[in-house]
Amino acid sequence: MIDKTQITRRDYSKLPHVIDMPNLLAVQIDSFRAFLQAELSPVDRINRGLQAVFLDIFPITDIHDNFSLEFIEYILGDTKYTIRECQERGMTYAIPLKAKLRLVIREEEDGGEKKVKDIIEQIVYLGELPLITDKGTFIINGAERVIVSQLQRSFGVFFSEETHPNGKQLYSARIIPEHGTWLEFSLDVNDVLFVHIDRKRKLPVTLLLRA
Repeated sequence: MIDKTQITRRDYSKLPHVIDMPNLLAVQIDSFRAFLQAELSPVDRINRGLQAVFLDIFPITDIHDNFSLEFIEYILGDTKYTIRECQERGMTYAIPLKAKLRLVIREEEDGGEKKVKDIIEQIVYLGELPLITDKGTFIINGAERVIVSQLQRSFGVFFSEETHPNGKQLYSARIIPEHGTWLEFSLDVNDVLFVHIDRKRKLPVTLLLRA
């Protein structure tokens, strides 16, 4: 049976190849595999990716230090359906994510010292984790999705200068926080100071100072 999805590539170029085409999908795929660390045993996983997320959350302890929920390891299952089946059925191509947790129960004795009363270990199902395909995409509810990488502007204070068509120099200052609202102060040709909040329409700076 002939696979109709197979594509034959023909090269009609006259110039020889200077360099080989790099695998542009490797950035996405290798990054996701490093996030999962699925090929490593739990004891060999380093503190990054999904492992770092669990280690950042656990242990969880109550205010009286009577109960403590500790993280032991996470377990990645196998996909239930193939990529084609997920696309046809409108499903998400994912794997089950489970975590092995330990509940430590402590009890205060007569002397005020707390000792371990009981330890309970259990594997808990956390949900389905979308899995990347060999094409660097994800199948979400049957639709093929891709992660678009974006450059994020560094936070801080930035000053800029530009020349107006009449030859006047215009100055502006932009305050970019790590989290929160952007502020941009600028002078117009009449030397009036304005402010832009979250890159929206400009307002007189006096409105901001009076707020």
